Amino acid sequence: MMVETDNDVVIRSATTSDAATIAQVHMTSWKSAYSHVLPTSYLDSLDVSERAEQWEKTLASAEGTTIVAEADGRTLGFASYGPSRDEDADDGCLELYAIYLDPESWGRGVARDLMRTVLADVPPTVRMTLWVLNESQRAHHFYRRHGFHPDGVERIEDYGDVPVTEIRFARSAER
Repeated sequence: MMVETDNDVVIRSATTSDAATIAQVHMTSWKSAYSHVLPTSYLDSLDVSERAEQWEKTLASAEGTTIVAEADGRTLGFASYGPSRDEDADDGCLELYAIYLDPESWGRGVARDLMRTVLADVPPTVRMTLWVLNESQRAHHFYRRHGFHPDGVERIEDYGDVPVTEIRFARSAER
């Protein structure tokens, strides 16, 4: 898969050689986006090399799909999706596992381009879900613009000994 966007960003399928840059974007984005929610000590403890190893395994397994957005030889962001991991998911339901950008790319339309690329790959008859922190109002707004809405399911996740509420958003399948 390769898509060129209006803003000179290329979106392509990720390979195992992208693991380190995906991990870097992932950790940098977490530290910026969640600094108001998660303890600094927890965010500082996140290890890019450990996350790169996890991404290398994920990309090598070919479970799900991961795409990267690049411009000028630099990874700006990524998205990862595949079969839903929720125990109440219907057969065929998909889940957006992650969509993160380097904070320097926020507000430039890169996330929109990644999301449009993901959604173009998802048949309209397929339901898709994602989990988002309750406190991430910017993310809530972004997902609503792309047809996702809270479906009433919440969970508590523990990050660095801090319980955080996550809300499930869903994009309904067309019938």
